[in-house]
This record gives sequence, C-alpha cells and structure tokens, in this order.
Amino acid sequence: MKKVTMQELADSLNVSRVTVWKVINNISGVSDNLRDLILNKAKEMGYFKAGHPIMDEKEDESYSFSSHHRQITVSVVVSRPESSVFWMNIIHQIAKKLDESNINLMYTYLPSKFTADYVLPAVLTNGTIHGMIILNVYDYHLFTMLNNLSIPKVFLDMVTSLTIDSITGDLFLLEGKSTVEEITDFIIQKGRTEIGFIGDIQYAKTNQNRYEGYVAAMVKNQIGIKKEYCLTKNIGIYTYQEEINEFLSSLPHMPQAFVCASDYVAHFLLKYLKEHSYRVPEDIAVSGYDNNTEYPGIAGNLTTVQVQTKELGKRLATQLLYRMDVTDSPYEVTYLHPKIIWGKSTDF
Repeated sequence: MKKVTMQELADSLNVSRVTVWKVINNISGVSDNLRDLILNKAKEMGYFKAGHPIMDEKEDESYSFSSHHRQITVSVVVSRPESSVFWMNIIHQIAKKLDESNINLMYTYLPSKFTADYVLPAVLTNGTIHGMIILNVYDYHLFTMLNNLSIPKVFLDMVTSLTIDSITGDLFLLEGKSTVEEITDFIIQKGRTEIGFIGDIQYAKTNQNRYEGYVAAMVKNQIGIKKEYCLTKNIGIYTYQEEINEFLSSLPHMPQAFVCASDYVAHFLLKYLKEHSYRVPEDIAVSGYDNNTEYPGIAGNLTTVQVQTKELGKRLATQLLYRMDVTDSPYEVTYLHPKIIWGKSTDF
C-alpha cells in the first residue's frame, strides 16, 4: 500500500504542508480545532501506524525536526546592515518570536544599490528558506527581484515606484500622513507659518506619506508651500549630512520650522543649527519621526512619533507564520498607527 505523505494530507484539507508538519511534530502555532482536524484526517488516511507518527523518509527533509537541528528556516532580508539599535530591536524580536515555533532565522544581506551583474543570494532561490521578512530594502531593482520570488514574504515599507497592489506578500506601513499632519498643524496653530520639510520622498512609501501629511496641514490652513524650504529630492544613502548642510547653507534665510521625515534627518538638521548658532525651538522648531534614541540631544527633546520596535518585530514574525500557513489567503496591507511624542523642539 502506498505510504501517505504530508503533502497529500495537506492537499486533502487545503492547508499548507508546514501546518501539517507542525501538528505531526507537536509544534505550537496551530489552533486546537485545526490540529484535531489534521490528526483525524491523518488517522483516516492511514498516516499513522501503531499510534506513532510516521515520517515519510522520501519527503523533503527540510520538514523533519529534532530539538537539536531545526530544518524550517526563514530569512530576514536587509540592505545596509549597519548596527542600528532601531533595526536590531526589530530583528531581535523577530528571532524570539520565530524561536517559539522552533524555526531558524537567517540573515540575508543585499547591497544598497543594484548593479547590472547582480544576482540574488542562492539561499533565496534554491529552496533553502521557506519564507522571508524584508526590511530596509529601497532599491527598485532589488525590491522587484525579491517581490518576484514565489515564497511567503512580509514587507516592512516599500519603494514608491511600485503600487501597493503589485506587492506579492503582506505589507506593513507605519502610518505617517495623519501624525505628521497633526504635528505640522500644531506648529501652525502656535503661530508659525514658514515651515519646510526635509526628507527623500522618492526613497520610501512612508517618507512619501509623511510629506503628504505636511502638505495636507499647509493646505488646510491655506498656507502656501515654499519649495525653497523643502528638500525632497533623492538624497544619497551615505551623503545625508553633506546634502542637508548644502541645502541649508543655500537658503537666503531660514524658515520658522522644519518637519523632518525621520529622526535620522532631524539629527543632522539639529547639528547644523547648533553649529550655526540657531536656537531650537526659539528660532526654529524641529520635528522628526521614529523616536530613535541613538542620536545625541534627541531623546526627550525632539517632537517625534513613537515606533514600538519590539512589538513591530513580533508582529512581522507573526504575520509571516500566518502567511506560511495560508499561502492562498489574499495579501494584506496593515497600517500601524503610532503615537506622537511631544518634545521641547516644538515648545516655543
């Protein structure tokens, strides 16, 4: 009699083989009802003999498991792997959440920019990994190459040159339009109308949304946007400080406030203002986004937006586990709505 395989069992119930594997190996992450359904179906199809699970030796070995050697592996795919506490907090929580399901985590590093001869690392294309979480990849060609892979995936943010409906995975976005609109409106209501924006809006969807929030507040208050106060063009990944300094030095006079796309941008702005004897917020108000505590003079002083990196990491991992289990489910777009942290930098 032909031995029943996990794949046949999975097909009979219209679930993934990963889900069946978890149940057969008594791994967490499957609801009690679904677990019972799979076990009953396995008995019905003759998967078990003498009350013990039978691992089909001819099946893909990546689905076998022992406490000493985990064989389901997913990857966090990152570009520009600098040792930022912000990103490492997210990745650490991803690792912890996946560990609860006995799943290996692998880092896969991509370059910051695509070159004509570049090919993706083999682990992403040869079946080594069963899912991936994409962080901090903003090159259009690299992003598209990942998007074209037919494995379960979850994206945090995306490039602006693609549409959301073209994404072949679940997408998480940090909501920025309404929060930045509120910050900008707050500055306006306190009496300042000459307000600029700094941030590469072609770099990431979230940057673009934050700029849209700035524009919405200015329009709502019937204030004209002065393009000379806005640095929204492409900014080189490794030349932010130089390009921001050059922009600021070129201004005939400073505006009354700057709204920044991130704390990373804001810290370069604050450094320039201090070096040129501008007072914050007395002369110029400043706001950021991310609540990144890595930069000197930022923590507790900058009006910013709180990104809960630990919870975000857990959420990304949980979504990937779901996507691996129900690969045919419609892709999801999730907006996370962080809260504003009001600091001294806008308290004028």
